[in-house]
Amino acid sequence: VQLQASGGGLAQAGDSLRLTCTPSGQSFSAYNLGWFRQAPGKGREFVAAIRRRGGTTYYTDSVKGRFTISRDNAKGTGYLQMNSLKPEDTAVYYCAGSPQSTISSEMTSARAYSIWGQGTLVTVSS
Repeated sequence: VQLQASGGGLAQAGDSLRLTCTPSGQSFSAYNLGWFRQAPGKGREFVAAIRRRGGTTYYTDSVKGRFTISRDNAKGTGYLQMNSLKPEDTAVYYCAGSPQSTISSEMTSARAYSIWGQGTLVTVSS
């Protein structure tokens, strides 16, 4: 399975965007789903993650209360709802998949995710 992120674009501070993660193959529900981002000139940063059955979610502190990760296994699609966007949210956003065996302490680490796709650019202006 491969993953494709979409839904990025240009937004103003305070706006909302919803990113979508779409797999190209089967077995989406077998993987935990993570969202990462990479701002210009910076390294890849964890944003949010959700267990394969959707029961447990993880967020980086800077997006707690503003972003919501979700998934619809019946549709084979993942989402990242981003509200109250800030200029510092500007980045390329990637969705990624990790095996169901990933332990909690690794869910926020990019090295736990073996499936990546092309990202989608989110630009937030002030």
